[in-house]
Amino acid sequence: MLVIVPLAAIIFFTPRIYGVLLLSFMVLAGAWEWGGFFPKMNKPLRVAYVALIGIGMLIAWFGGGTAVMPVLWVAMVWWLFAFAWVLRFPTPVPVLLVLFGGLFVLVPGWLALARLHMQLGPQWLTFFFFVIAAADTGAYFSGKAFGRTRLAPKVSPGKTWEGALGGLVFVLLIAVAGAYWFGWSPIFMISLCLAVALASVIGDLTISMFKRHAHLKDSGSLFPGHGGVLDRIDSMSAGAPLFVIGLGWARSMA
Repeated sequence: MLVIVPLAAIIFFTPRIYGVLLLSFMVLAGAWEWGGFFPKMNKPLRVAYVALIGIGMLIAWFGGGTAVMPVLWVAMVWWLFAFAWVLRFPTPVPVLLVLFGGLFVLVPGWLALARLHMQLGPQWLTFFFFVIAAADTGAYFSGKAFGRTRLAPKVSPGKTWEGALGGLVFVLLIAVAGAYWFGWSPIFMISLCLAVALASVIGDLTISMFKRHAHLKDSGSLFPGHGGVLDRIDSMSAGAPLFVIGLGWARSMA
């Protein structure tokens, strides 16, 4: 709570560019943690990798509005590829996959969240956070109560199909509330939010795969007892591009 309150204050009560800077800081911290997935990565190389991600973010941002959708669609292709790799794990993860994986995970995820905040505002950004939180929270409690069948035992043994389905139920409720709040079609909102929730599961499993390959329990230790930044933004990085693509399509059809 001591962390959530100041973050919410920045998002809602400061100029939107400050919210983008906050998102940028979190993603660059995630890039630092991503460096831990490389074998024998030292501090100078980690700094260089953070710089690489930062350059990617700048190029994506200053590429203009016409560059946003192509970047997000590239991310969607990446997540399909990542899901296929998760299904094949424990196939060894080559260094090039670790290298480009960070770019395809962090840069488009950040761009989607930043554009969402700048163009549609803090309410839509917060709603997206609620969707991701509902998927995670619902999966946790449903998995604890009913979990029997493991979802991906070689990647993340603690996740179950029952938990994933419970998360989708929670997301459905949030989607209905969001449709009412924003005045959008409930059918569209439910469809979009459920698709985003499924993408978030892929994001979670993908980062778990990289951690398991690197023999890491958590990506970092920024949040004591809760892991690192990547452990908090893995689901968002996968869900945000799809969320923004879906909203863009709906707005263009309106």
